[in-house]
Amino acid sequence: MKKPTPILHCLSVSILMFFAESAYAQLFEIKNASKLYDVMIDTQCEQNECGGEAEVKLLRKGSNTVFQTFHTEELSLYLSKQFKPSIHSEIMKDEQGILFFGDFNFDGTEDFAIQNGNNGPYGSPVYDIYVFNQSNKKFVLSQELTALTQENIGMFEVNHQNKRIKVMTKDGCCYHIWSEYEVIPKKGLLLVREFIEAVVIAGDKVEVTDRNLVKGKWKEKTKYYPVDQYYK
Repeated sequence: MKKPTPILHCLSVSILMFFAESAYAQLFEIKNASKLYDVMIDTQCEQNECGGEAEVKLLRKGSNTVFQTFHTEELSLYLSKQFKPSIHSEIMKDEQGILFFGDFNFDGTEDFAIQNGNNGPYGSPVYDIYVFNQSNKKFVLSQELTALTQENIGMFEVNHQNKRIKVMTKDGCCYHIWSEYEVIPKKGLLLVREFIEAVVIAGDKVEVTDRNLVKGKWKEKTKYYPVDQYYK
């Protein structure tokens, strides 16, 4: 599975810090996260950890005027020795960013995601997803896309080739499920595929089920593989 690229990894980030005893306010200015916007994140830090409530401002490229402001109740990131954001996560995926830009609903405009806690399955990060409303010319919260990150592990993947969104979750060590959704304009999300791995038969076999929605009906194929061969 191709992983989404966190936009705070190896970015040019300007930082202003205001120290107050052990905790301090910190402003991150992010210039190359988006093709259209610069980002300012105002939050609190203590030693090398930042988090809690944060204010996120978007500015159009070349403008000093704030285009739109967002709030998150539970942002969390770590700073490197150079006081730059470190976003490494050991939760399932190797890297999970605090901020993403991309066309999440395939309408040709850039959308926006900001981390809001680590309350997903197995402590994975969850995100507030904002899609750009072309009529109102501003970002609006997508309840459905936000729920995908709350119910699954980490930020979803976006496949622009087939216009699908993919999410992953699990139950313990031995049951994993990848789900794919199509975005139906003005209707929402439609589940179109489930790929399920489950260790069965006294732990000797892996049951692999591939379910696809074809012309409104589900078609399912199941195969079994020896555990040592499947996971090698």
